[in-house]
Parts: sequence; C-alpha cells; structure tokens
Amino acid sequence: MGEVKSAFEKAMEKIKEIGRLTPEEKEELKDRDKVKSVLAAFYKGELNRDQMWERLRGIRSSLLKEAQKNIAESLRLGNIPGEFQQRKEGILAIEALMEKQNTPAIENSLNSIGKVQREYIGQKEKAVTELRAAIEENPQLRLRQVKTPDGRIHQTALPVDEAIQARMADFLAGHEKRYGSMFDQAILRLKKELE
Repeated sequence: MGEVKSAFEKAMEKIKEIGRLTPEEKEELKDRDKVKSVLAAFYKGELNRDQMWERLRGIRSSLLKEAQKNIAESLRLGNIPGEFQQRKEGILAIEALMEKQNTPAIENSLNSIGKVQREYIGQKEKAVTELRAAIEENPQLRLRQVKTPDGRIHQTALPVDEAIQARMADFLAGHEKRYGSMFDQAILRLKKELE
C-alpha cells in the first residue's frame, strides 16, 4: 500500500517538478494562472468584458478556449439576466481574441440560451400571478387538510402566499424539468461551437 503524503510533501514535490519544466511549460503555467485570476475577477464583477479582453490579449488560443468553456459552464437556468449578459459578453470578448473566430454561431447559441432563460422566468412569473388571482378569488383554494395528533383530519386556511407556495410545488417540478432539459441542450450546442 502506498505512503500517505502530507500537503506540505505534495507541495514540495510540485515545486521540484516546476524546476524541471521547460521554459514553454513554465510559460503555460504562468498563462493558466493568469487566466484563472482574470476569470475570478470577472466573475466577481471586478472586471468588465473590455478589461478582461485587455488582460487576456496574447494568451494562446487553447487557453482562451478553456476560459470560454469555463464561463459557459458557469451559466445556470436561474441566472439573473444581468449575470447572464455579463457572461455572454465575456465569452464573446474572448472570441474576439481568437485567430479563427466563430462569433455568429456562438452568439446564436448564447441568444438561444438567453431565450430559454427568459421564457423560464416569464412562465414562472405568469403562473404565480395566475395562481395568486385564483386563490384570492376562491378562498377554497387556500384550504389544506391537516392530520391532528389523535388521527382526525382538520381543514385549515393558509395565508395566500403559503397557499401559492404549496400549489406551486407541483408546477415548478414540471417547469424545472422541461426548461432544464431545453437549457442543457442549448448549453451543449454552445460548448460544441466553442470547440
């Protein structure tokens, strides 16, 4: 069985390995670290797309592709619109640095993702509004059956917001599944365009 190494021992081994790296490998490590730090600042909102573009100029295309894929993997169905827009602009800014660009196809994929997100949010908001109106109009929809400790069933009226939450659970399960599937497919198309 192998020897268990401490974090310090592992770090020391990495330092020794770095000493054996070629100048090209050292440069790649330096560039990888630069890309990671630029992306971290971009995600935190410390850099806009233009600043990110400026800092990533001169980085090899293979690392730029990795950066784009990293941003693509950070996209979520529930992203707020401003967050999605920031990431979209970031992917396109990096694409502008490529020698061989695929901007129209990437932009088309990003627009599809944005459309799915907008529909997802819009349908959810519409369902909440319609359900609220129905519950406020029909107080029977606020009733919930509760089992008492002695086994009897008792009906209790819920506040409107609690009734909405209780009834939205079923809608949201199907809604999440449907739009989640569409979103995942759109992300896969984007990743193919980024290759």
